[in-house]
Order: sequence, then structure tokens, then C-alpha cells
Amino acid sequence: MFFVLSKTLALLLLPSNFLILLGAFGLVLATTRYARAGRRLIIFSFVLLAIAGLSPAGSALLHILESRFPPWDASRGAPDGIVVLGGSISKARSLDYDEPAVSGEAGRLVALAKLSRAYPQARIVFSGGDADLFADGRTEAEFIGPLLDAFGVPRARVMLEDRSRNTAENAAFSKALGQPKSGERWLLVTSAWHMPRAVGCFRRIGFDVEAYPTAWRTRRTGVTLFDRMSAGLLAFDLAVHEWAGLASYWLTGRIGELLPRP
Repeated sequence: MFFVLSKTLALLLLPSNFLILLGAFGLVLATTRYARAGRRLIIFSFVLLAIAGLSPAGSALLHILESRFPPWDASRGAPDGIVVLGGSISKARSLDYDEPAVSGEAGRLVALAKLSRAYPQARIVFSGGDADLFADGRTEAEFIGPLLDAFGVPRARVMLEDRSRNTAENAAFSKALGQPKSGERWLLVTSAWHMPRAVGCFRRIGFDVEAYPTAWRTRRTGVTLFDRMSAGLLAFDLAVHEWAGLASYWLTGRIGELLPRP
């Protein structure tokens, strides 16, 4: 039930979707005896869309998440294992073009290639199942093979976790597959904006990891002005989606605190 609700409600409540639906409802009301209320809803939705798309609000919300965990300090020595979370390969486009198609989170794959070369003795887990609401049995993990070949990483070196559908399952199934031992140091690779929720999920099940954030979307200053409304809305949608994810995971006990810290 949690998985279904997370996929349906999250889509409907994205700010851009919600505000457009609100404006559409206003248009309908404008043709009835509630025309005045309808016009107000139209203006209200338009103003909020402009604020979300043209202001730095989205980047500011993202920056709080992205700055929560600093870049990993390599001076601490080589890790024993590395977990790379999925979300960087578009399954649909990969099927369309019969080759791996990466998404805006491809920094996770770049980190996989970099770390595998830097630490040839470290065990590696790639965690990526089918996160679609209507699963078709094809998983993100099955498309990573050609990319590993291109990176020069032997396929046999990477353990593929292909059952997970969300971050909580990433943690549980990666732990079962990687079998971390007491005293070992494991890195967790995911996008910087996703790191607080991911670390919280791993901690909750007793899998101690060190954050290796990547694929940043904001500047160090935390302030980004957008010259296109679509770019601002994308940042605002992503920020609200992730903050809502943190809240829902905290309320349902999947993470121990609302905003996990280092």
C-alpha cells in the first residue's frame, strides 16, 4: 500500500501538477455561478506557478538537502564496500533504443566507475529494481552490463540487486546481498539531494554507511536564478517531492529522524 500511495499521491501533489489542476478547476468554476471564486483560483494558481518557476525557492530547498552531507573524504582510507543506488538509468528509453540510456542522475554511474578503479579490492553492489507503479518485470540493474564494459569494470565484480522499488528496499536488499561485516567501511553513492533519506534508511536497518554524494543540482552558495520557468519548476517539484518523501518515511518509521545528519 505504501508503494502504491507513494507513486500516485506523489504525482498528483507535485506543485506543478497540483497548481495546473487548481487552475483548471478555477476555469470550470468560472463558467458557473461561482465565477468570482473561479477567477481567484486561476489568478492564485498562476501566481504560485510563477513564484515556483522563477524564484530561487526550489534551489534553496534542494540546497538544504544537498549540503547536509559533505563530499566524502578519501583521506580516511579505502572502503571495504560500495553501494550505488539506481535511478540513473531510464528503463523505458533503454528499451526503446536497445542500449542503456542515462538520466540526470548519471553522476551515480560516474562515481561507480571512478570508485571501482580507485579501490579495486572493494566489493560493489548496484541496487536498482523496477520502481514503476505498473512493473513489467524489467529492472534497471539488467541494463548496467554494457556500461560496466565501457567503464572497464568486470561484470562479475558488481553484485546486482534487482528487487528494490524504493529507497527503503534499496537498503534492505543491498544489506542482504552485500553481507557487510562488523568493522567494515561501506560507501553509499547516490545523488546529493537524495542522500539524507538514503542514509536514514540504511541506518534504520543497521547498515552503517559513509555518504558519497554526487550529481549536485545546486551551487555551493545555495542560490540559483532560473532563466526558464520550466527549469525552476523542475527544481521546485524535485525539492517538494524529496521533502515529502522524508516526511512520509519518518512518519512510517522508515527513517529515525526527519532530516538525517552526518
